[in-house]
Amino acid sequence: MAEKRTSLKLTWLLLGLPPVIFLLGIVIASIYYGFQGQTDPGQISQSVANSMSPILLIIQIVLLALFLWVKRSSNLNWGSIGWKTLPTQRLWKEILIGAVPGAVLGLLYVFALSPLLTAVQKAVGDYVPAGKLLPSLRSGLLAFLAADVLMAPFVEENIYRGFALTRLSQRYSQPIAILISCLFFGLFHWAGGFWYILLVGGAAGGLFATLFARRGNIVAPYAAHLALNLVEFVFVLGMMR
Repeated sequence: MAEKRTSLKLTWLLLGLPPVIFLLGIVIASIYYGFQGQTDPGQISQSVANSMSPILLIIQIVLLALFLWVKRSSNLNWGSIGWKTLPTQRLWKEILIGAVPGAVLGLLYVFALSPLLTAVQKAVGDYVPAGKLLPSLRSGLLAFLAADVLMAPFVEENIYRGFALTRLSQRYSQPIAILISCLFFGLFHWAGGFWYILLVGGAAGGLFATLFARRGNIVAPYAAHLALNLVEFVFVLGMMR
């Protein structure tokens, strides 16, 4: 029982720290540009927005280190997080089961959900400017590729699904565990605005958590996350032309 309580404490730590780390990254970047001689808050804000891709990359590296520390502290092997050894045929099946809905969601986001998000932000309001999220990622394209495509699916699936959802399901009912994981997954993306938190937590987080719960491994949600982010990267790349 004591082992479960310790594991749950680490779970809450792993869920709660990413949004804080993201905030610290923004604050540190703002202070850096202030020391560079920029005194106008609007100018500093724009410089931070233009540096969002390398900031995201640094945050993903920090989160990877945090996850590995928690994993080591919990004495867990990769199989207990969902990285189960699968026969080749089953492995490809899980990849397809995840990649197809992930790509579909990515296309929906690019062509329907993102414009809808911008419309809601303009109509209802938000704490970030409407329609500024994707354009801000065009600076530092290689850093964005590394952060969003190479690292984010692995790091975030291990944190929110492989580690957290597994342990939350041991304490709460599966719907409650999924809801908690989706909530914190959305909160990690707070920089996109309130409506973006709901979109990411509900749509993407819901898809990844459902795949993890139903398939019993992390391969399917990882493939879905990778496919979604790859579609997003191709779209951002296309915006530069």
